[in-house]
Amino acid sequence: MATKNKVKRFAPKLHVRRGDQVMVISGDDKGKTGLVLQVFTDKNRAIVEGINIVKKHVKASQTEEGGIREMEATIHISNLAHVDPKTGEATRIGYRVEENGEKVRFSKKSGNIIK
Repeated sequence: MATKNKVKRFAPKLHVRRGDQVMVISGDDKGKTGLVLQVFTDKNRAIVEGINIVKKHVKASQTEEGGIREMEATIHISNLAHVDPKTGEATRIGYRVEENGEKVRFSKKSGNIIK
C-alpha cells in the first residue's frame, strides 16, 4: 500500500488584510459591513468585527467568571468583498504601481486607492 507524501504549500495571497473595511456578500450576515480584525491565511478565513456572532459557553476559572459569551467567529474569505471608499458599495480590488514605484490597491468601481 502506497502512502502519500504530504507537501507543505505556501499560504495563498488573499485580497483581505487586517484593518480593511469589508462587506459580507453571502450568508446570514449578508449586507453587513465591518472591520477585519484577524486573517488566517492557512484556512482562508477572517474574523470581522460584529459579523458571525456566536455564543460560547465559558467555564469559570479563578480569574474569570463563567457564563455564556458572545464573540465573533471566522468567516470564509470568499464571502467578503471590499467596501468602496467613495460609494460604500461592495467592489473588487486591483493592484497598480504608482509613479513613485509604490504598489497600491485600488477600487475597480471608482478607482480610489484602498489603504
